[in-house]
Amino acid sequence: MRGTALLESEGSNMIYFDNSATTQAAPAVLDTYTKVSQQIWGNPSSLHRFGENAFHLLEQSRQQIATLIGAKPNEIFFTSGGTEGDNWVVKGTAMEKRSFGKHLITTAVEHPAIHNSMEQLEELGFDVTYLPVDAEGRISAADLKAAIRPDTILVSTMAVNNEIGTIQPLLEVADVLKAYPKIHFHIDAVQGIGKGIQDMIMNDRVDFVTFSGHKFHAPRGVGFIYARQGRKLSPLMTGGGQESNWRSGTENLPAIAGMAKALRLLLTDEDGKVARERAIKQRIYDHIKTFPKVTIFSQPTDGFAPHILCFTINGVRGETIVHAFEDQDIFISTTSACSSKKHLASSTLMAMHIQENVATSAVRISLDENNTLAEADEFIKVFDKLYQKFSKINADA
Repeated sequence: MRGTALLESEGSNMIYFDNSATTQAAPAVLDTYTKVSQQIWGNPSSLHRFGENAFHLLEQSRQQIATLIGAKPNEIFFTSGGTEGDNWVVKGTAMEKRSFGKHLITTAVEHPAIHNSMEQLEELGFDVTYLPVDAEGRISAADLKAAIRPDTILVSTMAVNNEIGTIQPLLEVADVLKAYPKIHFHIDAVQGIGKGIQDMIMNDRVDFVTFSGHKFHAPRGVGFIYARQGRKLSPLMTGGGQESNWRSGTENLPAIAGMAKALRLLLTDEDGKVARERAIKQRIYDHIKTFPKVTIFSQPTDGFAPHILCFTINGVRGETIVHAFEDQDIFISTTSACSSKKHLASSTLMAMHIQENVATSAVRISLDENNTLAEADEFIKVFDKLYQKFSKINADA
């Protein structure tokens, strides 16, 4: 079965290589979502049996998610997704620990949910250090150690870079922070779940981890954070006191139950899925690396996630490449869905000191477990045709 067979409404020949932007909700997840919406529609906070039924399902979902990631149920808090989770950990730490210090550390290549939150805090008088990255978009533990101050209250880093797929040295960061037990350590794992690095993410020093459901075939608008027992965050959402008074608002139970199922499906045969994604990435990488006008920023090595491949066709803008593939029913993206319509250069590539005219040419392939080698071969055929077309246009210009 083709990896895009689920996408019949878009056409059976369509190839979807933009899974880092969002994934399609799995049929079994949608089935759960529909059944819960129709049959368990009570408010989990209500005292009657409809509310009790909803509450029990909510807690079953929490238990299942906790078990799957190796946490305790009281360490799982439901959110609306990755952006809320990132904002909550960053700003919630700042509010909770401001009497202990106003210095935060992050990286120069974070998602806007982190970067923009840090900028907001700077406007409020907090001090932020943005760690530089090397030629592969990776920070160093030495730079982190040098940046820590007596008033540091948070270190936040993504697990997997959403633009080029770099895996950050999470265990090395954890080792540094073991000497600073009062500093909150946060990992944005939105792109890292189900990619064979869970042991790195859920390490024994991490305090907070952000997850987003729509990145692993759950509905949009739902996510969760892991918060180590004993660590505290100030709530951003106040009101009815849901989620142990940490995150108020009536819980989106159908989406939460669907997300619990999606996570279970994702982590079933995780090693096999990761191996398939690596094989697809390797096949495309081995082909496009032979072209003289192609620059590749993602490597097929263990230091990079198995599902992301970022490259440029030099001299051709990223959006032009995206639309050219779209005309052939192959869907890729510029380097970040959050900035693609703004026609911005890749923030990661700019932090890596890549020239702006190259950074604006970058595009991203992002895979999931439903993609196939046959799709990779079809992509390669289309790539060859488009490369010739772009080369002729550049030659005539």
